Amino acid sequence: MTATLLATKRVEKPWGRTQLWPGFANPAPGGEKIGEVWFQTPHAGEPELLIKYLFTSEKLSVQVHPDDAAAQAAGYPRGKDEAWLILAAEPDSTIALGTLEPMTHEALRAASLDGSIERLLDWKPVKAGEFYYSEAGTIHAIGAGITVIEVQQNVDLTYRLYDYGSDRELHLDAGVAVSNPVPFVPLPTPAPDGRDHQVLAEGPKFVVERFAAGHRVIDLPEGVTAWLVPVAGAGVVDGVAWQAGECLTLSGRCEIAAEVGSDLLLAYPGDKRI
Repeated sequence: MTATLLATKRVEKPWGRTQLWPGFANPAPGGEKIGEVWFQTPHAGEPELLIKYLFTSEKLSVQVHPDDAAAQAAGYPRGKDEAWLILAAEPDSTIALGTLEPMTHEALRAASLDGSIERLLDWKPVKAGEFYYSEAGTIHAIGAGITVIEVQQNVDLTYRLYDYGSDRELHLDAGVAVSNPVPFVPLPTPAPDGRDHQVLAEGPKFVVERFAAGHRVIDLPEGVTAWLVPVAGAGVVDGVAWQAGECLTLSGRCEIAAEVGSDLLLAYPGDKRI
């Protein structure tokens, strides 16, 4: 049994915020605009998954991520499916997922060049508690005023299609090639299994479970790493104390004790729940 508290990496972004979320220093030390907080292992590129918090004050670029095959052809270890748990959102906050109508790749490229892609996306109102799984190839953009926990395949590979007239680099050739410019269809809701947890996603690239306070034992198969993300509360796992705003990796047989009021995510690679 192994529980390891992960290092925290704060990432400044022009679209970030100085006021973050309970469990983090508020305001950010030095007044930096923090857009992302990453939780990293000592060898950051090796694990299959990466956990982040995102704090937005502006819309993020319109972007897409490649699947495993396309990413590996470009020299990366894996593609990038990602999922978001919405922790907080302003009343008018939105996330774009997919296009309003199917588009050809030629039309997608033209719309990215002239900026019309922004109004051709499906901007969905979002609120706290909602969960979205975005498969590789899905064109998307996270809007302003949102706090999310992101679970993703561990690769720093994003193709920007449009960035609202900024001077940041776009990646039209690669991005259009890996895009699936169609309306977003959510993955099926996982069926209940009678246990005291909620399964938010069951593959294709990772499983995300959510559970509350109490005591539980988790048996992870040999070679499988899981990420424990305390959304709220505090507790102990195998003698390692944790609290909201932190993240741990788990392996083997682990005993988790969570105080009343705790809210936990457990994420691990694969397409089947443990």
